Amino acid sequence: MGTRLNWLRAAVLGANDGVVSTAGLVVGVAGATESRSALLTAGLAGLLAGSLSMAAGEYVSVSTQRDSEEAALALEREELATTPQAELDELTGLLQDRGISHHLAREVAEQLTERDALGAHARVELGIDPEELANPWHAAWASFVSFTVGALLPLLAIVLPPNHWRLPVTVVSVLIALVGCGWISARLGGASARPAVLRNTAGGAIAMAVTYAVGVLLGAAGV
Repeated sequence: MGTRLNWLRAAVLGANDGVVSTAGLVVGVAGATESRSALLTAGLAGLLAGSLSMAAGEYVSVSTQRDSEEAALALEREELATTPQAELDELTGLLQDRGISHHLAREVAEQLTERDALGAHARVELGIDPEELANPWHAAWASFVSFTVGALLPLLAIVLPPNHWRLPVTVVSVLIALVGCGWISARLGGASARPAVLRNTAGGAIAMAVTYAVGVLLGAAGV
């Protein structure tokens, strides 16, 4: 359940990034031009660049984490092969540190070592589950999909309505989406929803206001 919640939280944050970054981009362009093709081109470019960047970043980050986990497991495997008694003593001490008496900790350490020495040390000493190492491809695809889904909302909101409705529809739809993302992320983390929602919507509103102002200035300057 903890693993699923972490993935879900990452997906929500990825979607939130897609909403905010794409909304800022298309609203900025809308401040400079009313061309539907320019808005669509900019929005699609931002969507693809953002989703691919998120996917690549997650892949590199999680690959580094997995490499570190595999290196730690390899070292632990070597220590178990060369100094098994010292490793048994170490596992006993770790269990004692968790509040287990020495006699019981020794008995538990011996039984765990007989059953799966590497797994026992990985979980107790390293905090790693050898059967559930981080998967960089899962992280990359999750980030790509969640960012794309989030980015589609402001993109469609800016290109589908008539000219005079574009900005109001985009701003309202983005703010509603950010309220939802803030509420879900807060609930997943067990935190109060109100501060998370306020931070999320305020950040999105500021991003859109700033980029729109820059777009208007550039459009007025004929850039």
